[in-house]
Amino acid sequence: MQNNSHLSVLIHEQAKKYGEKTALNYREFGSLEWKTVSWNEFSNYVKQVSNAMLNLGVRVHENLGVFSQNTVQSLYTDFGAFGIRAVSVPLYATSSEQQIQHIVGDAEIRFLFVGEQEQYDKAHRVLPLCPSLEKIIVFDRSVRLAKGDPSSIYFDEFLQLGANFPRQSEVEVLWSQANWDDLANILYTSGTTGESKGVMLTYGQYHAAFEANDKCVPVGENDRVMNFLPITHIFERGWLFLCFTEGAEIIVNTYPKEIQQSMREMHPTCMCAVPRFWEKVYIGVKDKIDKANAVERKLFKRALSVGRKYHAEYLSKGKRPPLSLKLEYETFDKTLFSLVRKQLGLEHGNIFPTAGSYVSSEVEEFTHSVGICMIVGYGLTESLATVSCDHKGEPYTIGSVGQPIEGIEIRIGENDEILLKGPTITKGYYKRDALNKQCFTEDGFFKTGDAGYVQGGELFLKERIKELFKTSNGKYIAPQMIESRLLVDKYVEQIAVIADQRKFVSALIVPSFPELEDFAKSNNIPFKSNEDLCANPLIIQMIAERIETLQQQLANYEKIKRFKLLPKPFTMEDGELTNTLKIKRAVLNKNYAEQIEEMYVE
Repeated sequence: MQNNSHLSVLIHEQAKKYGEKTALNYREFGSLEWKTVSWNEFSNYVKQVSNAMLNLGVRVHENLGVFSQNTVQSLYTDFGAFGIRAVSVPLYATSSEQQIQHIVGDAEIRFLFVGEQEQYDKAHRVLPLCPSLEKIIVFDRSVRLAKGDPSSIYFDEFLQLGANFPRQSEVEVLWSQANWDDLANILYTSGTTGESKGVMLTYGQYHAAFEANDKCVPVGENDRVMNFLPITHIFERGWLFLCFTEGAEIIVNTYPKEIQQSMREMHPTCMCAVPRFWEKVYIGVKDKIDKANAVERKLFKRALSVGRKYHAEYLSKGKRPPLSLKLEYETFDKTLFSLVRKQLGLEHGNIFPTAGSYVSSEVEEFTHSVGICMIVGYGLTESLATVSCDHKGEPYTIGSVGQPIEGIEIRIGENDEILLKGPTITKGYYKRDALNKQCFTEDGFFKTGDAGYVQGGELFLKERIKELFKTSNGKYIAPQMIESRLLVDKYVEQIAVIADQRKFVSALIVPSFPELEDFAKSNNIPFKSNEDLCANPLIIQMIAERIETLQQQLANYEKIKRFKLLPKPFTMEDGELTNTLKIKRAVLNKNYAEQIEEMYVE
């Protein structure tokens, strides 16, 4: 049963209920050994942090920065801050020095908690440029501090300030004063269209979100939940905190590149992810099928066909499958599909919420076919994650983003813009009064900037309004929809569609170079570099044929007519990606202006 306490006391209330039951699984920085933290230990760490913060001089409603990858220390810091009515301001572990300087300055942060060497080095370099910043607290004990750095201490030294809870009576007074209108977090958006801005999230928003999600998201105290996306991301943060209210056991995965190994070692029952994760799984399984012998290939294709029919044509529509289909599916489920799930570490899967960008219908059908319950949803930082989602065991439509959660009012406005009102919606952006007036309608609906429609009680997305491209022929193009179709190909690692004010659609494509190298070797294509691979006519022809196959269901004006293979990936360092790995189209247009113009030469 859910415990929807105020976040300032949630961990302590759960400790009273669950005691020595495991709350967290984690690995020390650089270690391969998994360790556990009980609910009682979690509660004690949080109390210690709250006490230490008071001794450090943290004030009520003060903004504290947390610049780290996913760690137990970052969780202790978040909830320790909640316990004294301070505001947690998380920064992505991959943030640039410019982004750190902007956020620290905008939020007037005095105390910044950092993760490992990379985060410490960046924080230390911007320290002289941030007038408000006084102290850096470092989670990882192996970090080498700069010589003569008087402004930094290690987290274990910080914890000593709260040893034996010297100010616990004051902490408990602050618990009693905590209210739903207090700010819990300021989350800075990743800024695909400009400088990031801080979304204000209150305890009341969290409380309303937990209550609504509890009614439609079946996660509970018997679940083992893998924490994969950055806790800075509202999708992971909202989901993770919901799991705490339900008493679930959390597995903290610190390094994203290790996620598949972590899954195989820890066997989670739930995990939230972005579509790109499942696209990679789909590509991997498809590749194994392609490399299998003829008999195995035929068997697996039959299994996927049966799985698609069983789920997409019957269960998703609320229909009972015919007995013959049910029996055939169950046979494949116990044999082939169980092997797929075992390889992923998902033998006991419950639900896998997925959101953050367009979900390909191919990928959605595949995950359900192999017995992985993908819960597709839609949300924003400004809505404290979930606006809508599929409901496990209920009919759903492939291509929708589910049913609106309770308490959310959706209205479709001008240009089909999705407008939102409800208790989970932000009051606005931090210190941005003028912007706040622009972002709400006169009757209080938040303007999402996303186009969509409601049909049969489900929400369907069309495209980001600002990202709809209009060709010079007057046709509207939805780039994310086209990109998602191509990202399911094993040879495509990244793609950016070009079309705005152009005669036809083109694309910049970063290939998957390991796959391209395998293709070149098997076809006796000589190469010495990525540039050689991208320029080879046989490779360009092969990619063109695969693109054409993937575009068959698109209208002619939506199809990519020309493309350019790029020898290096889009990166955050070059300003081409946000911290959540979304492409910054304006930057790409500038960085690759020459290549783009070449595609439109007659």
